Amino acid sequence: MFGLDAGMTLVLVICIFAACCFEFINGFHDTANAVATVIYTNSMKPTVAVIWSGICNFLGVLVGGIAVAMGIVNLLPLSILIDQSVAHSIAMIAALILTAILWNLGTWYFGIPCSSSHTLLGSIFGVGLAYGFLPHVGVIALNWQKVKDVFLFLLISPLIGFAFTMAVVLLVKQFVKYKKLFHEPVKKKAPPFWIRGFLILTSTGLSFTHGQNDGQKGVGLLMIILIALVPVHFAVDHTMHPDKLMLQANNIETVLSKVDPSGLSASGKASLGIIKEKIDTMQSTLTGVGNFKNLKKESNFEIRKDILIIAKESSKILSPDVDDPILKLSKEDKVQLKDSISEMKKFTEYAPLWVILLISISLGLGTMIGWKRIVVTIGEKIGKEHMNYAQGASANLVTAITIGVSSSFGLPVSTTHILSSGVAGSMFATHGIKNLRMKMIKSIMIAWLVTLPVTILLSGSLFLLFRLFCN
Repeated sequence: MFGLDAGMTLVLVICIFAACCFEFINGFHDTANAVATVIYTNSMKPTVAVIWSGICNFLGVLVGGIAVAMGIVNLLPLSILIDQSVAHSIAMIAALILTAILWNLGTWYFGIPCSSSHTLLGSIFGVGLAYGFLPHVGVIALNWQKVKDVFLFLLISPLIGFAFTMAVVLLVKQFVKYKKLFHEPVKKKAPPFWIRGFLILTSTGLSFTHGQNDGQKGVGLLMIILIALVPVHFAVDHTMHPDKLMLQANNIETVLSKVDPSGLSASGKASLGIIKEKIDTMQSTLTGVGNFKNLKKESNFEIRKDILIIAKESSKILSPDVDDPILKLSKEDKVQLKDSISEMKKFTEYAPLWVILLISISLGLGTMIGWKRIVVTIGEKIGKEHMNYAQGASANLVTAITIGVSSSFGLPVSTTHILSSGVAGSMFATHGIKNLRMKMIKSIMIAWLVTLPVTILLSGSLFLLFRLFCN
């Protein structure tokens, strides 16, 4: 497979299977987020709700874009992905996947709504931190700007879920006088048609956005595996033509040739020099090459590295914090530079259709089983009263919108924590803090607080242990 020997082919197959297992577990671990409200309001039968949610999750991964997946890949800088040591690649992937699977299964077993996002991100952070302890490295291998963005949104998104759901419930109480919205559903009796329709609609939206965000984490994980183990095939997108890459590089070079280096600071001159050097290297490598498949293994590495460095240094010039080159470029030049950077990044920010389909199927199938433990927590153990129609619809709506917006910016968020916070907000809006089961709220908060440090420590330790063992 992909030109690998029998041993490495087996390793690759096992890693791909493990990534699918992670996404399968993610499916049944997080199913409750989308189906709890429609089940507990009798809007859909559990079996129908779970199957429908699985289909919507599948579609969310399939057509939801890959911005979040690339956000996952970009958390780790290229240096940790392209280490030429096979032991390194195997140790990194094994540590990531084992940590994510073990923590997800453990929290699911105890019925705690723990975030698969936190689990995967903690695993990635752990490997990146541990990489810095290797003797020949000495530098922590994490994209700190991306880490900062992810941490910030992971922190504020549950607050958004709580506050906005509470606000929506209060607004509905104020302006909608249909009292049945706030009554406890009659056991085994479906709600009125229009209420049922809205609950199903919001649940559908939540299932789709869950696939769009959480499913893309699986795509990102699988791309990390492929780039690390089979870089000659996946470091850059082989379906695109090298000439198109050189066209964008030439466009960037043309725009930057208009900058007078004599007026630049030391950092500005350095960025300009790096860009020109990488473009020259890329031109030398790709001259006469009609297809990326014709490049040697190390050349695929270098092309990916050159693209990422050119994009990074060029983006600095577009940054509003930079006083140097931005003053030397016209509006048209800035637009041209931005567009060329965006087009160039398409060569590294991609995922093959088979990868997306594989993760879509894994998440969809996982969604169809194992849902009951966490559904009970969401539906019964956060609030002291039975979830009513207004609470269920409001929590679903706010969660779906929050996840959809974060996905558009390529930010991975926790469906679990946004929805559970939203349910808590809806209960708080009804009868205040006395309507919350504080013991369960504390359990969820503890899981939210400890997931990252535990997975960071476990993943980092496993990475160092596996590297030692493999060597």
